[in-house]
Amino acid sequence: MVLGICGLLTSAVLLGGPLAVIGLILGIAALTSARRTGAGRAMAVIALVTSSLAIAVSGLAVVFLGWYANKTQECYRPDSLRAYARCVRLHLDDRPAAPHR
Repeated sequence: MVLGICGLLTSAVLLGGPLAVIGLILGIAALTSARRTGAGRAMAVIALVTSSLAIAVSGLAVVFLGWYANKTQECYRPDSLRAYARCVRLHLDDRPAAPHR
């Protein structure tokens, strides 16, 4: 359960994915054990739910980072942070750029 919660809290920075996979495996093992012994079922279910959510959030973070990197790949060699920010805004804005007068 602890790995599932830690994975959920850190899944947005992609560290949570591996933690959540380990938490999911241990949660399945705990659920199997809880069926035999009759104790700890609630904790095992919480581990499975939090680990599954953490894996889903990590997957979404990977998709978002891939999309962002694809949209802004021309901005990776700026001269300054201001130039990078301007380039990213330009590439993420779907509207065509206004002509300069």
